[in-house]
Amino acid sequence: MTRRLTTSIRVNNDVTVAEFVDLAQLAEALGFDQIWVSNDLFLRSAPVLIAAAVVATSRIAIGTCIVNPFSIHPAELAMTAATLQELSGGRFLLGIAAGAEDFLSWAGIEQRRPLTVTREAILAIRALTEGRSPVDVEGSGAGWTVDARLRTPSHPTPIYLGAMSPRMLTMIGEIADGGLPLLYPPESFVEARRYVDAGLVSADRDRSAVDLAACIWVSIDEDRQRARQPLAAKLAYFAPSFSPYVLERAGIDPSAVAALRGIDMNRAGEIVPEALMALGIAGTPDEVVERCQGLVGLGVSHLSFGPPLGPDRQHALRLLADHVLPALC
Repeated sequence: MTRRLTTSIRVNNDVTVAEFVDLAQLAEALGFDQIWVSNDLFLRSAPVLIAAAVVATSRIAIGTCIVNPFSIHPAELAMTAATLQELSGGRFLLGIAAGAEDFLSWAGIEQRRPLTVTREAILAIRALTEGRSPVDVEGSGAGWTVDARLRTPSHPTPIYLGAMSPRMLTMIGEIADGGLPLLYPPESFVEARRYVDAGLVSADRDRSAVDLAACIWVSIDEDRQRARQPLAAKLAYFAPSFSPYVLERAGIDPSAVAALRGIDMNRAGEIVPEALMALGIAGTPDEVVERCQGLVGLGVSHLSFGPPLGPDRQHALRLLADHVLPALC
């Protein structure tokens, strides 16, 4: 019997509202199970993008990938989650993580105790969306009172945890409903799975309790060189904020990555080294199939294709749906 493969698309919140709605409608029509959008600071608001897409779709699940408890208080995150869950008829997914320290610093926000703050936020948000108060939940943080309850109907919401570090990956298994581990390179899924499994064991939970997505960056096009440029530009922009752990695990010299700050993004395809390009997947449909087949062979049951997706996002979604997924499912 063929195993059911869950599939999702991830998009950055640099897209316009109209573009995101179009992508959500297309992803739904092509049969993808989920679409996620980031909430990176100083771009567009993910909750607004999601609200617009929710009313324009009927089946696909839509989530934040990710929000953080430092720039938005957990009480407001719970309000947003419950309201979007109400609006969507149960299709909303809350993706949360500690966020990127570099980007938070742009707003003067200090990322103190990221593991503890994120854990407390997840427990508090779950309690609030289920109609309870965080004061009744051990480990949900200090400062809540008995009056900390949503004054709206309860809307339990699946909470997915974004992670890269070992301790955050372990937390996925301990308390989350799903996991959004960013895999650099994609084949690091095996290591990520091991940490998540350790969390499941410590919390006495079964693997079926967690939807673990293999979150990879993909750029796909019939022309390999055209596919390469968008991924190179994305890596050049984000890689300097990667933790030393991620870079060292991939055998990449952090100083080489730091040198990418401020480069001409139009020349990223020429400048970004091959070792860094291997953190994602860029190429033709056949090349993407080959790499993804390896992931499925490693036990991946949820493939999440992340930005840039390709030089043309809509064309990329069609290539994934028409050429890549049939070869994997």
